[in-house]
Parts: sequence; C-alpha cells; structure tokens
Amino acid sequence: MQGVLAPLQFAVFLVSLGLVVNYLSTGNGLSAATASIVVKTLVLYTIMVTGSLWEHDVYGKYLFARPFFWEDVFSMLVLALHTLYLVVAAAAIGSPQTQMLIALAAYAAYVVNAVQFVLKLRAARRDEALTGAMSAGREGRSPGFAQ
Repeated sequence: MQGVLAPLQFAVFLVSLGLVVNYLSTGNGLSAATASIVVKTLVLYTIMVTGSLWEHDVYGKYLFARPFFWEDVFSMLVLALHTLYLVVAAAAIGSPQTQMLIALAAYAAYVVNAVQFVLKLRAARRDEALTGAMSAGREGRSPGFAQ
C-alpha cells in the first residue's frame, strides 16, 4: 500500500506546492490552492494510518518502533502542521497568505520527512544487497550470478 500511496502523495504535493506558490505570487487561485492542501492532508492521513498498521504488523507497535522512531517523531510534526493548516483555514484564522505560509511550513516538514524515509529505504536496500553478496560468497558463488 505504501508503495502506491507514497508516490501518489508526492505527486499531490508537487501539484499543491505549485498552486500555493502561484497563489502567493499572483494572489489568484486561492480556492484551488486550498482544495489541493486539503487533498494533500487527506492523503497524508491515509498514508500515516496505513503506515502505522504496517509498523504494528512488522514491529508490534503502531508508532515509534525502534527502526522508525525518528521518522515517526518527525511525522508527528508533519501531521501537526498539516492539521494546523486545516484548523486555521476552516476557522478563517489569519489572512489567506498566513494560512498558505503555514501550508508551506507543513510542506517543508513533509520534504524532510520524505527524505528520512528515502534514506532509510536506500540503506535497507544497500544492507540487503550486502547481505546477499556475503551469503553468496559463503556459498562459494559469485554474487549476482545465478547458478
């Protein structure tokens, strides 16, 4: 599920970021920018729920399992900022520009969090490849070649 939701969330993020920046630079497109932030937040909530279910299945904890502790800590900041945007937008707190700046802060935190997960994934793949190569070496065959 995460393999589908993560790229979808990134695509939604890019579209929304463009709409938010367009609004901030031109003053046009507030409704589209607002709708895109709401969609981005809903996708974020979905990926957080499915991710916590996966984390529970694999590590026995819904959040803050040792292998993903810092990613989950930062994910809470990302969720808090996105939720803050929803609250200020729904309650019409502050100007639309202020609301969009909150969205940009949420998006900056999302980028940091996404980089954390990509680096974790790359490290896991590197370790998996290294482990496979070491196993192949112990079995007397060259890694990467089927016998």
